Order: sequence, then C-alpha cells, then structure tokens
Amino acid sequence: MAVTEAVKLTCPTCGQANRVPVARLSEGPKCGICGTLLLDGQVAELDASTHDKITRGDGLPVLVDYWAPWCGPCRMMAPEFAKAAKTLAPAARLMKLNTEDHPEIAVRAGIRGIPALILYRGGRELARLAGARPAAEIVAFVRQHTGG
Repeated sequence: MAVTEAVKLTCPTCGQANRVPVARLSEGPKCGICGTLLLDGQVAELDASTHDKITRGDGLPVLVDYWAPWCGPCRMMAPEFAKAAKTLAPAARLMKLNTEDHPEIAVRAGIRGIPALILYRGGRELARLAGARPAAEIVAFVRQHTGG
C-alpha cells in the first residue's frame, strides 16, 4: 500500500489538527470536528491558541495579518487581504490576529507597527512585510517566499 502525502491543517475555528492528502487540497477539505472549511479562500480570525498551533505546525504557508480595529491602514487593507486570500487558496492560508485583543502574541512576534504581515511555514517565520499593501503585492510576496 502506497503512503499518501498529506499536510497538517489546523482548524482556525476549533483548533483541531487535520491531516489532508495533498491531492485533495483543492476539493474543499473540512475540519473533522466542527466542519469548518479549511481552504476556502476566506480570511480567518485567530485567537492566541489557534495562532500558535497554526504558525508552529501547519504544512501549508500561512500569512498572518497583525492588525487592530483602531488602525486606519489596517481597515483599509482588509479588502485587499481578502482578495489575496482568494487568489492564493488552496496553496496558502491567510489569517488575521487582532493585536489589541492579543498583545502578548504581538510582543512575542516582535510586532513594532501595524499592519504587519508575517509569513510562516512548517513552524518557522519565512518573511515579513510592513504596512498596508494591495492584493497584488501580498500575492507576489507570498509566492516569492514560497516558490509558488
């Protein structure tokens, strides 16, 4: 019996780790516990626990937007970030973390200004991008650093 290559995808809703065969990534995989779509091209909001699980262990690239509700450039970039999420799915996942609600994560990640984008893969940081960006720049940034 052949071993099927799979990637670990953590559900942003319930935090459950899911193993998804690489060949089925474009078929709309769902969380085995809560049924949340794992690669639907939507931006998921993270809490501290799911942030750590996803950035430390997911098999696909994850771009996290560190933002706050009072930040004008953050709000201005939100629709562009959403467009980039649709473009990059299912090759990468885009997530947001509210630094006002989770300042300890912002401190640990070394966030000095927002919006700040950090690209993770396999438990390590690949690259950072500061400031509000259009969707095309966000997509180019992820592809440049992931070979996609």
